[in-house]
Amino acid sequence: MIREMKKEITFQHPNEQGYYGSFGGAYIPEMLHRNVEELKEKYLDIMYEPSFQKEFQLLLKDYVGRPTPLFLAERLSKEFNASIYLKREDLCHTGAHKINNTIGQILLARKLGKTRIIAETGAGQHGVATATVCALKGMECIVYMGEKDIERQAPNVARMKMLGAKVIPAMSGSKTLKDATNEAIRDWINNPVDTHYIIGSVVGPHPYPDMVARFQSVISEETRWQLKEKTGSELPTHVVACVGGGSNAAGAFYHFLDELSVQLVAVEAAGHGVYSGMSAATTQLGKPGILHGSKSLVMQTEDGQVVEPHSISAGLDYPGVGPLHANLFKSGRGTFLSATDEEALQSAFHISKTEGIIPALETAHAFAVLGKLNLKTTDKVVVCLSGRGDKDLATYMTAMGI
Repeated sequence: MIREMKKEITFQHPNEQGYYGSFGGAYIPEMLHRNVEELKEKYLDIMYEPSFQKEFQLLLKDYVGRPTPLFLAERLSKEFNASIYLKREDLCHTGAHKINNTIGQILLARKLGKTRIIAETGAGQHGVATATVCALKGMECIVYMGEKDIERQAPNVARMKMLGAKVIPAMSGSKTLKDATNEAIRDWINNPVDTHYIIGSVVGPHPYPDMVARFQSVISEETRWQLKEKTGSELPTHVVACVGGGSNAAGAFYHFLDELSVQLVAVEAAGHGVYSGMSAATTQLGKPGILHGSKSLVMQTEDGQVVEPHSISAGLDYPGVGPLHANLFKSGRGTFLSATDEEALQSAFHISKTEGIIPALETAHAFAVLGKLNLKTTDKVVVCLSGRGDKDLATYMTAMGI
């Protein structure tokens, strides 16, 4: 069962300038002004036009494999003495939630007459999802990826190349997601007419954070009716998701933003420890600043230089957070926790052996906090299982001493 996205959500919805409270906006070079303005003026009309929705919903159903199951994890539920449900985004085509957004944006790009697609990727899942939809629609695809991430996410690099994408390494800075995003923005500045930049998370200049959240909102849209089928109520007590930029969390939270009885739990990467100097816990360490086209919380020095983040998971290795999440944190609507590299690793092995599901390292961070939520027997917890762990097997093998 696939339902159309609702056009308006009131709580935490951005204003016309793209601000969620004091976070958001569009801070862009003059060369990109036309592109971003065109998107801002047209994205909602295009997204909710009946023919677009028909094609989008059909591809989600027949190509992506939606709706994804909402699975009651019985052994985890028994362990934590609560009902734990897993929203199985790992079962999407390409192995993660990322394709919900890339399907939407490739259709949008075609409506705008674009012929060339660029993207950034950290864990490689967004890169694979972008390469996939470009192959589906016969469009040129260039993916920027940090050199460090290319090494630690080799299977996804191979998949992108097999799908026909050109993968360009980012060699500057920490050679991770931040630097890949920098390179993609430079490309877009140099090719503003024929190119659409498919941003993979709820970051970047307005309207990207809102647009990506809307495409990913299918996660929470499905969760509501699936939970009602299983329990008689659409509302869980908690929704838990990992957050780097934050697209899977935005999608999992979206249709619960107005439901104040639902606790929204975002889990960041603490790396070696929040205050170790090797962390990516942005809401704990960040200050308001400008990064990649929007104002949000950014890990930075006193003089405004971006601090290099660290996480064992490439998808959470980012020094900022989307403006929606920054506002959820500042307003208190969201609860922001963190998990270390070691906690995420141990959680990944535990979920694998307890439920027979090998999660992505990113998702493992979300599972790592279940013991910190003080759950009751009446609680219904939905964990967004954002991706499968195939891409992280090399890391897991190292941890196992293989």
